[in-house]
Amino acid sequence: MNIEYYIYLALALFSIGVVGVLTRRNAIIIFMCIELMLNAANLLLVAFSKMHHGIGAATNPTAGIDGQLFVFFIMVVAAAEVSVGLAIIVMMYRNIHSVDINFLNRLKH
Repeated sequence: MNIEYYIYLALALFSIGVVGVLTRRNAIIIFMCIELMLNAANLLLVAFSKMHHGIGAATNPTAGIDGQLFVFFIMVVAAAEVSVGLAIIVMMYRNIHSVDINFLNRLKH
């Protein structure tokens, strides 16, 4: 499969994520859109890694594993981010009974 298909898919996923972050007010949906953007970057890392090492794959069975290692570490960091973010959202909901991001601006004063 051509690399262009992966690029178009990742571009579509990343664009959906950016639009979701910029237009939504719900904190949980914003976190989901951030994860969508991270997954688009992960898709590109794996696709480019396989493309870069595609020629040496016949002689080396572990060719193209570098991008997959980066994806693994990105997923670990993303899981930690989500756990901390969801804990913050739960505490925000317990205190103000809303997960609306715009309400946080009113808490400054």
